[in-house]
Amino acid sequence: MTTGTTDSFSSLAARVLDIEARAVSDLKRFLDASFDQACEYLLACKGRVIVIGMGKSGHIGGKIAATLASTGTPAFFVHPGEASHGDLGMITADDVVLAISNSGETGEVLSIAPLIKRRGAHLISMTGNPDSTLAKLADVHVCIAVQEEACPLGLAPTSSTTATLAMGDALAVALLHARGFTADDFAMSHPGGSLGRRLLLHIHDVMHAGERMPLVAASATLSEALLEMSKKGLGMTGVSASDGQLIGVFTDGDLRRVLDQRLDVHQALITDVMTKNPITIGPDVLAAEGLKLMEDRKINGLFVVDGAGQPVGALNMHDLLKAGVM
Repeated sequence: MTTGTTDSFSSLAARVLDIEARAVSDLKRFLDASFDQACEYLLACKGRVIVIGMGKSGHIGGKIAATLASTGTPAFFVHPGEASHGDLGMITADDVVLAISNSGETGEVLSIAPLIKRRGAHLISMTGNPDSTLAKLADVHVCIAVQEEACPLGLAPTSSTTATLAMGDALAVALLHARGFTADDFAMSHPGGSLGRRLLLHIHDVMHAGERMPLVAASATLSEALLEMSKKGLGMTGVSASDGQLIGVFTDGDLRRVLDQRLDVHQALITDVMTKNPITIGPDVLAAEGLKLMEDRKINGLFVVDGAGQPVGALNMHDLLKAGVM
């Protein structure tokens, strides 16, 4: 170290984590009637939850607003400085404002708090001082006090911002449960991410259907099946009976085994070498479930059948990889 202390970087970091862990754990003492009342206001909100805060509190407030919005509580962040110059028009009587200030005395927040209340919006304050001006102005106060900052100077917001973030998560998750928010609801808010793709994509969204589906009749020879596999490029082909039922599948793996038997590919029938009673899946199943099925059964492809057992599509691991499910 070059600072005159013999403490290692890792020991200093451990001290920070211990202090911040205690700060978060101590928040449980503030989960009281005021916290419940804040949740009631947020749950009953007919408009949007508006989160405001300055400096580090503003950065944390932006994340809290994003978490609320992604878990079923419509919310967005408004900078209190900008609110004083026109953005206050974003706030209506149907909204609930969550104002964050560790001291509870942040001038930019206090200057707009009375105007927020005049508009008829409920005001929830989240501060580290229940006797602060902001705490007293609010309809309900949620305390986020910490015993000490992790910063050895006691100046940089560290434990206090961590505690604020954790309390915001506590509010968001409590509301999530109260709303009966589901994984499908979450996916609708995250369609572009990997979680959304896993929760929204179904087999019918990624399968090869119609002319793109590799399929031969039961009367086909092995050479005809190989041509179909080569043409469709999925490394397999299905085999259908005269009534349209899927009765088998032939894959690249099956081909390697056939070549070891020295069969005449022009004379052998596909029904003699296919895998009977293949593993199949329905078109409305989640693509993520299809992935799990292939992984569990150690196969690289699946045929998709309807309720009558008729083949309607096919897919392989590459299709799931391309779709972002893996």
